[in-house]
Amino acid sequence: MSTGPPSGTAQAQASADANAPSFSSIGIKRTNIETAPGVSLSDHQKVLVGSVLDLFEGNPTLKHFSLWNKDATFADNITVAAGYPKYTAQFYGLPALFKPIQLQSHQVKSAGNPIEMDMSNKYVVKGIKQEKVMNSVVRIHVGPDGKIEKVEDRWNGELPSGAISDVSTLNPRNWTLNPFAAARWAVRTGSDVAWWTFCTFSWWSPFLAFRKLNAVTVPAFVKVPKTEEEDMKMKAEREKE
Repeated sequence: MSTGPPSGTAQAQASADANAPSFSSIGIKRTNIETAPGVSLSDHQKVLVGSVLDLFEGNPTLKHFSLWNKDATFADNITVAAGYPKYTAQFYGLPALFKPIQLQSHQVKSAGNPIEMDMSNKYVVKGIKQEKVMNSVVRIHVGPDGKIEKVEDRWNGELPSGAISDVSTLNPRNWTLNPFAAARWAVRTGSDVAWWTFCTFSWWSPFLAFRKLNAVTVPAFVKVPKTEEEDMKMKAEREKE
């Protein structure tokens, strides 16, 4: 048995393991990862899944997004957000409009690439307390560097192809037919009253309204912190609510 110093390769591996992201280093809240029978996740996969669950529960931080590639993509049935400014805005926007957001259940059913899990989440709209439970299949695509390349939120397990067209209008009489025209109006005016008026009179739920605001529009009215200090201040403010 060799009793000499560890090889350069062993030292490099030990250093890599020590510097690998963990629940504690990222500040992940959702550490209990449920898996289907026969599914086994690596420690790194658990960190990725826990971080994504945190995001869906309205607990974003810059450290969570350090696990994503800068050119990664978030996609659901009505949104494609490609690139850091767009996908971060999608998740920082959730706690701005919904409180609480409560994970009802989750179960990882595949440890491959993508990692795949079933998820059920309840969103409660601030102010009017309207609730919506969304059931979906989440797929986490991981790149060769171990970072997230894409997250798909497939509502009811499906993700349609092709874009959904909008018809813009500022006529409130058309809001029930074209609810996202009203949402865009609320964004342009920057008015809370505009937003809640839209939520009240639209036949679409506020959750769908928020997600339908495309990846170009959302970053225009959602604040994403620039520094860790600003991020921690926003986090503390969210937790006080």
